[in-house]
Amino acid sequence: MFESFEDRIRLQGGAALSEFASPYQDFRKYRSSVSPGVELGVNVIKPSRPGPVLATLHGWHMSMPMPERRERPLEGNRYLLLQVDMRGRAFSTGRPDCNGFELMDVYDAVAFARREYAAYIADPEIVYLEGGSGGGGNVLAAAAKLPDLFAAATSFYGVSDYASWYEQDTIGEFRDEMDVWIGCAPADDPERYRARSGLSLAANVYTPLYLAHGDADVRVPVSHSRAYVEAMRRVGKGGLVRYEELPGIGGRGHLDNASEALRRRLAANSERHRADHARPIALPPRGRLTVGGFVATKRFRVALENVDQVAELSYDLERGLYRLTASKPYRYTLVTANGERREGVCAVAE
Repeated sequence: MFESFEDRIRLQGGAALSEFASPYQDFRKYRSSVSPGVELGVNVIKPSRPGPVLATLHGWHMSMPMPERRERPLEGNRYLLLQVDMRGRAFSTGRPDCNGFELMDVYDAVAFARREYAAYIADPEIVYLEGGSGGGGNVLAAAAKLPDLFAAATSFYGVSDYASWYEQDTIGEFRDEMDVWIGCAPADDPERYRARSGLSLAANVYTPLYLAHGDADVRVPVSHSRAYVEAMRRVGKGGLVRYEELPGIGGRGHLDNASEALRRRLAANSERHRADHARPIALPPRGRLTVGGFVATKRFRVALENVDQVAELSYDLERGLYRLTASKPYRYTLVTANGERREGVCAVAE
């Protein structure tokens, strides 16, 4: 499971691969709900009997695993397993945008699975998320931008702050892609980086999280997980996080020096975390959310003019009240679950 979280060479040229089905694994394509013309690939691994949904996210330089036909159940699998290929990767079209609308690709994959694979899902409200490295960074942001979608989530050695990651990348291994995918360096537009970083959006989180990180990790320094845990504590949500720091683990590979026993333990801990949290998340009837480009909940969705912007949303579901403030008069669109559409301009914060 950990191989797809490493930052190795990305597969190429798979977007032209045709869909196929087999008894226990299908390769499917689905349309983005927010980016016209963008088509995403997903491996759908089917359980032998209905179970929860588990979406998994690959590493920064990776794609989902190569699609394959599966004649027998995946050993030990109890999930409808969705291996999501993020936009612009090997099996999907579109352009990567680093925790922008690519996180809606996960939302859309879950919606697609609920429609197309309902017979394999025990409870459509129980959805889990897991990722590592760049995918772990996706998990931390997705838990904030999709705050009531996931019953539990796991982030292995995840990126929590893309501005600091940019500065830590002294050899340009990830910085060159951030320049393109985000559009500039953090010093040129800090807001773009806040809009994408789980660290900046921690107050939104209602999903129980399991984090694990080696303290010798070079490519994603352990400071990312430490800072995230501290941020969650500061906003009064430390109880949602279980953090395991791994002494002496990491290097150029995230799990360098890790024994097979440790790898099995990490996988077992992630599985136990999901088993311990088998209830759907309910958003409070009133509260505040930080909108990093967008936020999508069961009751409403809010999108700013683009994914680079940040606003603060105050909402009251019982009264149907929503108010957005931002550093500039950004335009926004809000759509409620009953289809009501509102457009407006953020009030400028004092």
